[in-house]
Amino acid sequence: MKVLVLALAVALAVGHQVSFAPEFAVGKTYVYKYEAVLMGGLPEEGLARAGLKILSEVMIHPVTADTFVLKLEKPELFEYSGIWPKDAFIPATKLTSALAAQLLTPIKFEYANGVVGKVFAPAGISTTVLNIYRGLINMFQLNIKKTQNVYELQEPGTQGVCKTHYVISEDTKAERIHLSKTKDLNHCQERIIKDIGLAYVERCPECEARGKILKGAAAFNYVMKPMPTGALILEATTTELIQFSPLNIMNGAAQMEAKQVLKFVEILKTPVEPIGADYLDRGSLQYEFGSELLQNPIQLLRISNAEAQIVEILNHLVTNNEAKVHEDAPLKFIELIQLLRVARFETIEALWNQVKAKPDHRHWILNAVPAIGTHEALRFIKEKFLAGEVTIAEAAQALLAAVHMVTADMEAIKLAEGLVLNHKIQENPVLLEIVWLGYGTLVAKFCVEAKFCVANHACPAKLVRPIHELAFEALNKGNVEEITIALKVLGNAGHPASLKPIMKFLPGFGSAAANLPHRVHNDAILAMRNIAKKEPKMIQEIAVQLFMDKALPAEHRMVAAIVLFETKVPMALVTTLANALLKESNMQIASFVYSYMKALTRTTAPDLASVAAACNVAVKILSPKFDRLSYRFSRALYIDAYHSPSLIGAAATAFYINDAATVLPKAMLAKVRTYLAGAYADVLEVGVRTEGIQEALLKMEEAPANTDRLAKMRQVIRVLSEWRAHPNRPPLASVNVKLFGQEIAFANVDKAIVDQLIEMVSGPSVHRFGRRALETMLSGFALHYAKPMLLAEVRRIIPTAVGLPMELSFYTAAVAAASVEFHASVNPPLPADFHATQLLKSDINMRAAIAPCVSMHTYAVMGVNTALAQASLLSRARVHTIVPAKIEARIDMIKGNFKLQLLPVKGIDKIASALIETVAVARNVEDLAAARITPVIPAHGVLHLSHHTSSHEASVSTEISASSEILSALPRHVVNKMSIPKAYEKKMCAAIATFGIKACTEIESQNAAFIRDCPLYAIIGRHAVMVEVAPAEGPVIEKIEIEIQVGDKAAEKIVRVINMSEEEEVVEDKNVLMRLRKILIPGLKNATAVSSSSSSSSRASKSSSVSSASSSSSRSSSHSSQRHSKVVDAAAPISKRSKRVSSSSSSSHSSRLSKISSSSRSSRSSRSSRVSSSRSSLGSSSSSSAMSKQEQFDIQFTKNHIHQHPISTVHSHSSAYSFEAIYKKAKYLTNTVAPAVTVLIRAVRADHKVQGYQIAAYLDRANARLQVIFANLAENDHFRICADGVMLSTHKVMGKIAWGLECKQYETEITAETGMVDQLPALRLKLTWDKLPRSMKPYARDISDYISRIAHEFGVKMAKNKNIPKQIKLTVAVASEHSVNVVLKTPTRTAYKLALGLPVSLPIGNTEAELQIYQDNWVDKIMHLISKANAAECSLVKDTIITFNKRKIRTQLPHSCYQVLAQDCTPELKFIVILKRDQMQEKNQINLKIANIDVDMYQREHGVVLMVNGVEVPLSNLPYHHPTAKIQILQKEEGIALHASGHGLQEVFFSPTELKVKVADWMRGQTCGICGNADGEIRQEFVTPNQRVTKNAASFAYSWVLSGKSCRDATECHMKLESVKLEKQIMVHGQESKCYSVEPVLRCLPGCMPVRTTTVSVGYHCLPVEASMNRPEKLSIISQKSIDVHETAEAHLACRCTPQCA
Repeated sequence: MKVLVLALAVALAVGHQVSFAPEFAVGKTYVYKYEAVLMGGLPEEGLARAGLKILSEVMIHPVTADTFVLKLEKPELFEYSGIWPKDAFIPATKLTSALAAQLLTPIKFEYANGVVGKVFAPAGISTTVLNIYRGLINMFQLNIKKTQNVYELQEPGTQGVCKTHYVISEDTKAERIHLSKTKDLNHCQERIIKDIGLAYVERCPECEARGKILKGAAAFNYVMKPMPTGALILEATTTELIQFSPLNIMNGAAQMEAKQVLKFVEILKTPVEPIGADYLDRGSLQYEFGSELLQNPIQLLRISNAEAQIVEILNHLVTNNEAKVHEDAPLKFIELIQLLRVARFETIEALWNQVKAKPDHRHWILNAVPAIGTHEALRFIKEKFLAGEVTIAEAAQALLAAVHMVTADMEAIKLAEGLVLNHKIQENPVLLEIVWLGYGTLVAKFCVEAKFCVANHACPAKLVRPIHELAFEALNKGNVEEITIALKVLGNAGHPASLKPIMKFLPGFGSAAANLPHRVHNDAILAMRNIAKKEPKMIQEIAVQLFMDKALPAEHRMVAAIVLFETKVPMALVTTLANALLKESNMQIASFVYSYMKALTRTTAPDLASVAAACNVAVKILSPKFDRLSYRFSRALYIDAYHSPSLIGAAATAFYINDAATVLPKAMLAKVRTYLAGAYADVLEVGVRTEGIQEALLKMEEAPANTDRLAKMRQVIRVLSEWRAHPNRPPLASVNVKLFGQEIAFANVDKAIVDQLIEMVSGPSVHRFGRRALETMLSGFALHYAKPMLLAEVRRIIPTAVGLPMELSFYTAAVAAASVEFHASVNPPLPADFHATQLLKSDINMRAAIAPCVSMHTYAVMGVNTALAQASLLSRARVHTIVPAKIEARIDMIKGNFKLQLLPVKGIDKIASALIETVAVARNVEDLAAARITPVIPAHGVLHLSHHTSSHEASVSTEISASSEILSALPRHVVNKMSIPKAYEKKMCAAIATFGIKACTEIESQNAAFIRDCPLYAIIGRHAVMVEVAPAEGPVIEKIEIEIQVGDKAAEKIVRVINMSEEEEVVEDKNVLMRLRKILIPGLKNATAVSSSSSSSSRASKSSSVSSASSSSSRSSSHSSQRHSKVVDAAAPISKRSKRVSSSSSSSHSSRLSKISSSSRSSRSSRSSRVSSSRSSLGSSSSSSAMSKQEQFDIQFTKNHIHQHPISTVHSHSSAYSFEAIYKKAKYLTNTVAPAVTVLIRAVRADHKVQGYQIAAYLDRANARLQVIFANLAENDHFRICADGVMLSTHKVMGKIAWGLECKQYETEITAETGMVDQLPALRLKLTWDKLPRSMKPYARDISDYISRIAHEFGVKMAKNKNIPKQIKLTVAVASEHSVNVVLKTPTRTAYKLALGLPVSLPIGNTEAELQIYQDNWVDKIMHLISKANAAECSLVKDTIITFNKRKIRTQLPHSCYQVLAQDCTPELKFIVILKRDQMQEKNQINLKIANIDVDMYQREHGVVLMVNGVEVPLSNLPYHHPTAKIQILQKEEGIALHASGHGLQEVFFSPTELKVKVADWMRGQTCGICGNADGEIRQEFVTPNQRVTKNAASFAYSWVLSGKSCRDATECHMKLESVKLEKQIMVHGQESKCYSVEPVLRCLPGCMPVRTTTVSVGYHCLPVEASMNRPEKLSIISQKSIDVHETAEAHLACRCTPQCA
């Protein structure tokens, strides 16, 4: 009973609870006053803003309880573009009148309990106007709960279904209900948003966690009066704020602020009647996109007649872009695109028919059509190509652009599918490739743009079904090219439904994939990369299986690792990979994955932070084992930079994939990624495969398959146990290019294509083409080309609370053009059937005018954009460049005269300009002439900064719980006043008076950084840069002329003669003036005369005419004699001395140098003896004076040069004095030698005065001297540059460069000479100077510091030493054929690097003799040097073999049996080297089969014997040269060396003590035998002929023995390889078993007895005891079984057979 009473009481209380839901009585009309303002700009007052305002009365009339009629009365629209808040809104009268009919038309909507339902309106109301109604109705959307006053929910609204907080309070005294709701626009269940041009951009949630670029919130406040059955809304206000910055809103942001005010006026009894038209269901309260999708935000067009307007724009573009690109051409091109988007397809076709015959017009249309962005663009291109109205080149260009610009919808995909199936497209491989790849791109874009790839939806699998069918059909036909295309298309589409079809082509997943080439397998693996972005878990499972499968080729596993890491692998999986690498036997894979992990540990990109952490752990596990792997192994490189405060970054990845440690890698892949605004995109990716290219370039021509060579080699290897050839590496180059993750082009170039290209180039068609081109040039031509491009169109449209759209957009358009005019004439005129060689005997005159020009516009917009009105903040950047040139050239081949004239270009002074400005724009389509554009920063005035501005902006980055603070109105009564600073202006000019050219750069800048120091505010404002080139003040320059005269007539072109008499006069005059100045101005110090006076003080006054360089050199010589303990010309070889202060060390060092000096004294001149003794006497002091704990390297350089210029006045025989003697005889060669070359660079003046520069080169053949003098042609200008060089001998060259006034102010002396260091060639360069300009010192110091910083990274050792001042000496000494020792000495430091490896061999010693076979073919010589430097070497000394991979094997060689030492293991069998040890003498002998010869090398008592094809070749007849092939045999040291690098065999050296085999670099991975595969895989070194990897070195070596067949022949091998049975029975897997060796063992033939044995460890396969293994065929397959145990077995090394053996 008590429970019943309580229930009744609760029910009664609930029944009397007041309802807060808005109430509107049926039959009454509620009148409200409505005001809505939408304003955009920076938050600070005093800056310009743009916006719109709507004023109206609102009448709401409930027709029924849930159906309402809404009507606007007296609606008015206002525009704003001015300084906020000073300027006022301007009425948009014409726009209001144009929209009056729609704005005054009542609409209907469903409304019950505060919730808005469907919206109904006549068809005459546009979507834009209806959205304004929706913004108004949205204010009545109230989801009020009766039992809660504070709650949150996902509420539908104009912007979508977003998270909404409600707070309700009741003021009972005032009889008011206060309701507040706030919407977090960043947390929406369904956000209304439209993105255009962002299909290729990937979201980066980790980046967004560090900062936001777009944030918004809305606050609604209601004051309601309680009514008996609900509440009456008295007042409602809405404040919405959206902040945006491309560089993180925490660093300053622009904002879009919307405000709505709705105030109750009265209640009328007059009903609001709807019009008589049908009211259609127009959707819900949510915003609908309309015409704003077609309207670009940077300009507003009133389109009345689209066709006429297109024609007008087209004519404007053609007319104004002929000679040069008009500055507004990009904007006009965007306008053309806008008109084409609005035009109907029939209009575009009609327009095309008008212009298709006009080349200047049609290319503008063909470039604009793809940018239309709808399927109509594809349709147009398709129809015109099939009709034959566009060429293949035009179609390819248009299709490539269209598939990436067109919005992907079902119509576009169907059109692309139709193009693929069209026979005309299929006939052209290029178009077919573009269309197929484009089809995959359209599918990928469709899945993104149509938003199918969100939760609970899937992109339709039927879209990729045609690609699957293509792939399966190609697989059935075995068409590799079609399979490749299909896989690449599937990779572009990135559809998860394609995973299963792709798996059929993966190695190990499908049986059909086993016979496909490796490159197809790689394409299949890479095709999963885009799928990995959607389904990373699925791809991880497959990629891990591929990586762990050790039976796969190394390249496949490395490519699988690339795909795996792109799935952002978790910690557990990375640890699994690290654990697998510890057991990995393939060093290529280990190096690749480890280097990738190590590179990722240094990443700063947020999206890879978790991967970096995981890789950091893995690297710590792996670094002890893999940290010092050779760079010849495969590697992955990754580098990035990310700035979190600005959300900007970039990353670059490069993959270097190799399979045999060759110089040229097998494949390379490079990718660039950019981060911006919380997203990233893979901008560019380039992949290159070079498989077989190195081999194709260096190896010999393939021999015919039916030659005796192959027969002989096959007969040899037939006796090997189950020998398997390596697969061929057909030469193939492939290139693929990706943009934004989509492959746009790929090409495969194989040998057949190369042969076709060679045939085409060498054929008659090329000669005809060349002749036509030459005739065209001689007859003259004019060419103009313009290329317009819409480079970027990125848009994001979001609705605001007012119902108008807010748009963020970025546009970039450019027009590049070039015009060329060329005319030529030949004298004497050429006959009709002239030959090109006749031009060498003609006088040719050419004139050319070139004008390249580029204009580019970039726009960034934030604001309202509709087809009716625009109000936005617009930043625009305009760049325009033009570099015109007019050139005339004359070439007189007979006279050796070349003349080039640069003519002035009139009418163009401004060659480059850039303007960036931000303005507030407001305009409407009805009154475009009244458009208002206001700079954001006014020219002058006072800026009002609110105290609350910073807190307001900072609050945006906080949680949404503070959103009410975000939306609070900015108080205008608390402000700081700040005056706007003046714009920064600067003008810089530089003039070249000689040529009459003046260049000026003007810079003007004014930005908002004075308000807030951040990147966004620094951009906003106005920035202008302009570069002008104009004639300089002074005499008029008619043209600039460059003339070169070669030969006997060079002297005739000399304008200014430089000789001694002229210089003496100038110097004498100068000395007189200097004396007068010193007398008149006591204490004056002329800096320019210090060097001259100091140097001349040591000479007699009569020698004043001698060059100061002479005194400088003599001083340098004296310095050298005084400090010779630090400049060693003839001392010991490279010696490393530890500098100690102890006397014992000093004395021992001194004595050592004394011994060296005495030993060299006998072979040196008297000068050298004196130098050596001087050095030994000063050695101790030099050693003790150096810094402690420093190391110094001195190279004893023995000069090759012998003095060749004895001068009677010079007693010393130093080469330096010889140079000075020659120089003193004639400082200038003008009086003794005619110039060999004269170059004049002149400015031709109107008054015919000489102005410019002269360069004259003189060659004194008698003294082997070359002199070049650079002089100014001006009469009173004595600045010169003098360069002198003398070849004192074939071993020494000296030079001097002097410059300044009369070439006396500054000078340097350079000496280059050859010599010997420890009996090996060396080169020394020495640079000395006396005085240098001060301006050079900072640069020299920077270079020195930089070298010091990077020296350690490259292994260069540095030591601080006091070397000879004002001298730099570089000594390079040969250390070996492949390395050099380098020592660099500066005045304060010594740097040295020992055994610096070279990429080529040096042509010294034996290498020099090897090059003789190539005679004068320098290409072959260079190839030989490169090949030798990178060859892999295998050697045999006694019983120790060092393989190609540097693995040491100690084994006993079997007697009288040939073993394969090394051979070409491909089916080509280019060579084979077999080794046999004689049983009687136990000496080695080898047999080599190469080309069509057999070469035997063996030992006799007197030395080595050589036999070629069974005929002995005396060593005295060497070198031996093959008659046809490039094979030579030389005598080398105590043995014989065979060289055949073109056949893959770099060298085979045989001597009594050593045997070496070297294979060319391109043969790595293709050899086999005891020497190994030469692939760098030391963990897989012991590979037997059947490709099994064994662990025992001896078993491996014996597996390459060529088994004997008969025991009766004493010269043959009496052993064979066979499987042996383990003598004992063992327990395996719990049962007694008998075991047979899987690895064959060397045993004597039947009837033979072993006389020498050894023990080897082999693997056995075990069978149950009861199993039968007697049949031979069962024994033959034991080698294919698995190994159960390892046991020892007896192997025979020598056998003795009885005469009665079988």
